[in-house]
Amino acid sequence: VYNALYNNYSLMYNSSLYFYNEATSDNAFSSSGDYNLIASGNSASSLPKFQNDWKYYYSTIKSCNLFLAHVDENTTMAPDVKERLKAETRFIRAFAHFNLAKWYGNVPLVDRDLTEADAQTIPPSSKEKVMDFVVAELTAIAEILPSKDEIPAAENGRITNGAALALEARVLLYKGDKMSEVVAVCEKLMNDQAAYGTYQLVDNYSDLFSNPAVNRSNNEALLSLQYVPVTRTWQELWDFVPRSVGGRVSSMSPTQELVDDYIMTNGKGINEAGSGYNESSPYVNRDPRLTATVVYHEYNWTGQVNKTIYIKPGTDPDGAKLDEYNPGSQSASLTGYYWRKYYDPTSLPNFVSGLNLHLLRYAEVLLTYAEAKNSLGQMDATVWSETIGALRARAGFTDPGALNYPGNSGMTN
Repeated sequence: VYNALYNNYSLMYNSSLYFYNEATSDNAFSSSGDYNLIASGNSASSLPKFQNDWKYYYSTIKSCNLFLAHVDENTTMAPDVKERLKAETRFIRAFAHFNLAKWYGNVPLVDRDLTEADAQTIPPSSKEKVMDFVVAELTAIAEILPSKDEIPAAENGRITNGAALALEARVLLYKGDKMSEVVAVCEKLMNDQAAYGTYQLVDNYSDLFSNPAVNRSNNEALLSLQYVPVTRTWQELWDFVPRSVGGRVSSMSPTQELVDDYIMTNGKGINEAGSGYNESSPYVNRDPRLTATVVYHEYNWTGQVNKTIYIKPGTDPDGAKLDEYNPGSQSASLTGYYWRKYYDPTSLPNFVSGLNLHLLRYAEVLLTYAEAKNSLGQMDATVWSETIGALRARAGFTDPGALNYPGNSGMTN
């Protein structure tokens, strides 16, 4: 039974989807033909990316439904343990349905193990119906699953009631017309931690992604893809970092749009009056999370390798030009930027990493709550300080202009 459950966990998500789906947004640009077509708006339903993801998620759902159809055949397992395993599997099935509905809209809702004949004739359900199913499942299993505080350390990474509520809040926010429900779900996680687990922000933002000890054991992650050095690893970062620090090729790079979204340390956007932004020194006085995420020209790289990264053509004093922007190159950055986030200092020489990849974080719960409260016209100084203010303080902001509530004029925009 447990081997079947662990198989379902392994099918929930993977490192390739985790990283490369960024290239379907304006956060990243990939050299892959599929992602280029999606980014340019020239993709079709026959695109291998779409075909493969469809198969992936429905394979996950098939595995979950098989588990749910046959787990009761085990007559020796305690009923309460069995119900927990069912709830974990229902979460994974709900997560797959949510991803399908996000990508494809109306899709078959498969809540039972289908025969081959059924699979060939089942019609698509509306996107709304699929989302309602996901919310109903998450609401139900949150009453079955234990909190993270109720499970032993050896079970870190298993799905909890906190994870169920965090995903429910994400789905409800995505629906767009359930803001009161979003607030109610988030407030359970924020205000009833005795029932749903103790969660708080990690002190250092960068540590959450790149410090192995903090990454694997912290009170911010509600659910992560679990990896173990040597035994179960990922190595996508090998193709995202500068060659001078061990990178192989550059298959996906941060975009200028992503970089421009990082505000100034005074809380203003780079294009706002009084921001202090200077195009000749564009990375000075920026949100500290930029440096934790993106490698830019003259970046001070620290870790097992300590060096300055030169990206602007003709600036590398060593003449090696390994990291300089070179359009059309298969090894240099595609955009003039590289990735730093999820750099594992223990992963050299081949960037095989055992860091966990976080799917749900308490930081997202706080931002979801803030967005819902703002949409309801209920944003105020208290909500701000609990959410956006707290996140900025954790990131390292000190300027009152960034930390203090600015009023809600224009905030929705």
